[in-house]
Amino acid sequence: MKAKEFSKQFFDNFESYVCQFLLSLFVFILFIQIIFREVFSYTLTWGEELARFAFVWFVFFGAVVAARLAAHNRVTFQFKKFSKKTQNYIEGFADLIWLIFNGVMIWKSIFLIKSMMQFTYTSPTLGWNMAYVYLIFPISFTLLSIRVIQVNYLKLVKGIDIRDPDKVDMEEEFEKISGPKDA
Repeated sequence: MKAKEFSKQFFDNFESYVCQFLLSLFVFILFIQIIFREVFSYTLTWGEELARFAFVWFVFFGAVVAARLAAHNRVTFQFKKFSKKTQNYIEGFADLIWLIFNGVMIWKSIFLIKSMMQFTYTSPTLGWNMAYVYLIFPISFTLLSIRVIQVNYLKLVKGIDIRDPDKVDMEEEFEKISGPKDA
């Protein structure tokens, strides 16, 4: 694979890779926590807190992955009578409202993080400055905005219709990830 293709694939799937890592970390920590508790009668005091932070970050990055796939829930039944082009423009307008919301969330979360840096609040067991944990808000809403713009660009300018994730052939997607099945 060429470097340009690799970097394109990496950035197209960056959030997915982060989600995979965070979910693995979350499951691993909980597994270790159970083993330590049941086998050694010992509790990792920091395990639950770290798993909770990993899960929260996983959820926000998962929302970005869903935006990249145009998989967020929408009520579109009322637009079925319109042409596909009109439907796309109505959805584009709804996404513009979504971008405004994301902008407000980015602005407010940066304000919150600045405040938390000034008046430090630390997590109980890990002792982390919670401002760093709350960084997920501006990061995720910025990435959400980028992905919403990307999907609308592909749909409205390039004419590429993002496929409906509910109609995706899972075997085909699995083969893309893991390679073709051996016969």
